[in-house]
Amino acid sequence: MASWGITRTKNIDDVVTQNDEDGTDEPGKPRLARKLTVLDLMGFGIGIVIGTGIFTLTGVEAKTHAGPAISLAFIIAGVVAMLAALCYAELAAAVPTAGSSYTYAYATIGEIFAWIIAWDLILEFALGAAVVARGWSGYLQDVFNLPEAYFGEESSTVNIGAVAIVLVLGLIAAAGIQEAKWLTNALVAIKVSVVVFVIAVGAFFVKVSFYKPYIPESRPGKDVTELQQPLWQWATGADATAYGVTGVLVAAAVVFFAYSGFEAVSNLGEETKNPAKDMPRGLLGTLAICTVLYVLVCIVLVGMVRYTKLSEGAPISDAFDQVGLGWASILVGIAAVAGLTSVLLVELVTVGRIIFALSRDGLIPKRIGAISAKTHSPSVATLSTMVLIMVLAAFIPLGTLAEMVSIGTLFAFLVVSIAVIVLRRTKPRLKRPFRMPQVPILPAVSAILCVGLMTNLAVETWLRFLVWLAVGLVIYFAYGRRHSVLGLAGKNERDTVNARA
Repeated sequence: MASWGITRTKNIDDVVTQNDEDGTDEPGKPRLARKLTVLDLMGFGIGIVIGTGIFTLTGVEAKTHAGPAISLAFIIAGVVAMLAALCYAELAAAVPTAGSSYTYAYATIGEIFAWIIAWDLILEFALGAAVVARGWSGYLQDVFNLPEAYFGEESSTVNIGAVAIVLVLGLIAAAGIQEAKWLTNALVAIKVSVVVFVIAVGAFFVKVSFYKPYIPESRPGKDVTELQQPLWQWATGADATAYGVTGVLVAAAVVFFAYSGFEAVSNLGEETKNPAKDMPRGLLGTLAICTVLYVLVCIVLVGMVRYTKLSEGAPISDAFDQVGLGWASILVGIAAVAGLTSVLLVELVTVGRIIFALSRDGLIPKRIGAISAKTHSPSVATLSTMVLIMVLAAFIPLGTLAEMVSIGTLFAFLVVSIAVIVLRRTKPRLKRPFRMPQVPILPAVSAILCVGLMTNLAVETWLRFLVWLAVGLVIYFAYGRRHSVLGLAGKNERDTVNARA
């Protein structure tokens, strides 16, 4: 360990062997079960990535910021995500563990930074799950004309629909990884099939004239408050603009939300049969498939309907309505339900693994992250998270907080990019089944691009993010620092040295 203070780091070799089923450190202790293949990993990845982003953000950002160049915005966001995925792939193959970027940070830049990352990941997945749950409930209300007081977004006091879906999927997630993967794979098959249908059928209604101009001329944007401005715009005093290159970059920062979550795959390293080979394939395969589908959907969408006439609420369904294929909206609706359900399920699975990793390291009480002998999953952590998300989804309108998920994701990607560079220097002989090319250049580019996209998010998003981190630091110094397994080991080591002296 590098330090007995808050920057102490875990021994990377201990991390690699901590879930070795042949280990003798705690014989008979329940462990996470290794049951996942590369196809299962891609199922989980696509399950969480393809969701609200493709069904809503495409229309909103094409209409308000990027125009036909919305496909370029998705490509820019996809390139940043792919660079981050390469970083994740190297670390996940070399260090297959629950906790993902939290554990990578713990082994490279220190405990305090690892805690910040974990707290950030909890924000990303718990808040994202609550947002998705309310979106799922709102769709249900719209289709079946259910009472808005219990299912709507605007007038509901307690959103029963959101609570119900979190409860059902939380119980499935707590039952074990096998049950979760079966349902996830089925939902992914449904929604990917419908997305392919949208691309194939929509292509017949594309009008090339709708692509001109590809990047609409920049114009003054709508008036917003200082807190609603992108950070870089607030810092430089530049006027708000829509469209043009600036509009494409702003759109790229927002639609990055559509890529958030793929890193959930790296949290399943301890449950993968062959993580050295399958983790890189699962991560990169997820990003490649999702990026191609996103870009093709964008190209077809703005070719079917002039970008100024796109619906912001249901752009794909409305596009088919506008070309006279209203029946296709039903299929899009089915894909939307499957998409939202799979996203929520994978987020519940993921946040349980993060909490398990924190409890194993003593930063939160161990009983919260204990592995069930029956399900071989962190059932208590999953159920506890389920209750928290149910409360958030029941009472708090979260539709405006998509940017919070984006900033949390980008921050995690930033740390992972740095971790690759650090580990190459501190552990040059570490076995790396997958090696990211051009280190340190590409990880540095990844880190810079993450910061660049973060500066395109609103000032108020940064303020909320800083408040969340401040709350996390209070918890760490009040409990985690004093109960850290690494810290207690250091204290015992110092006591032994002093006794011998």
